[in-house]
Amino acid sequence: MAINKLTVSMSPHDYGKNSVKKIMYGVVLAMVPALLVSVYFFGLDAIRVNLIAIASCLFFEWFFQKFFLKGNTTIADGSAIVTGMLLAFNVPSNLPWWIIVIGSLVAIGIAKMSFGGLGNNPFNPALVGRVFLLISFPVQMTTWPKVSVLNFTMTDAETGATPLALLKEGLNNGKSMTEIIDSIPTSYVDMFMGQMGGSLGEISALALIIGGLYMLFRKIITWHIPVAILGTVAIFTGILWGIDPTKYATPLFHIFTGGMLLGAIFMATDMVTSPMTHKGMIIYGIGIGVITVLIRVWGAYPEGMSFAILIMNAVVPLINNWTKPKRFGEIIKN
Repeated sequence: MAINKLTVSMSPHDYGKNSVKKIMYGVVLAMVPALLVSVYFFGLDAIRVNLIAIASCLFFEWFFQKFFLKGNTTIADGSAIVTGMLLAFNVPSNLPWWIIVIGSLVAIGIAKMSFGGLGNNPFNPALVGRVFLLISFPVQMTTWPKVSVLNFTMTDAETGATPLALLKEGLNNGKSMTEIIDSIPTSYVDMFMGQMGGSLGEISALALIIGGLYMLFRKIITWHIPVAILGTVAIFTGILWGIDPTKYATPLFHIFTGGMLLGAIFMATDMVTSPMTHKGMIIYGIGIGVITVLIRVWGAYPEGMSFAILIMNAVVPLINNWTKPKRFGEIIKN
């Protein structure tokens, strides 16, 4: 008698009407508000960076699957588009095209395909590409164009520092927090709406929150990781601010600036590289929050979100092993 074997596909696993394709295109749709804001403030350069990143990620995924993995191509599932958009969201709008292509090659070829493709990669591909570019091209990756509303040109724009960079520079020069905040030409309302320097997809807290709420509504993500990260950052920085407000910035400043919301909502929640259980997600989120604050406050870099997520990506197997549920019928030893 023939025996039917159950074949389990690679992660990510889900149930019901969801599929990898639906989830990935749901993430793409959730990123549209942040994309529109980036176009509003950075003009055609925002479109240029996104198109180059998406096209090169699609090409490299097809290339490696066709000629190295020798399997069916999966560029239609949307995962390469998500990687391309997230990579574009993590770089300046004036980044040269060839650096964007290199970042895409690293993200897809090294961080994703070298491990076997979607479901096997231990690290977030877009973040691997971003960190590689930051280390390899530090000048280009930290040259931030100033925002200019509806400036639909692709000329050499005036550049300026991000609020986090100004904060770090001011503290290194011995300035008080009051002096630093007064010197930053960006209010909390500007930070919330997106009128500040930074990477394409991280400037508008409002747009990122709208995308996060959409993914929660669609059940693409759960609340555990974003809340754990933002709650940890708020508590940690709140304690520091309470101890010495002349030396440490407010929790709101840390949450609204840099890649905090982009990382917490869109990158740390990657289903492949994040824990499987809700308990594990909270532990994972707390770890990201703590490491991010440690790097921001005492590290050499003004931003630490990317490094924190990649470090905790490496810890995910241990978290999964520690928080995995007991098997049905398993005898618990006292």
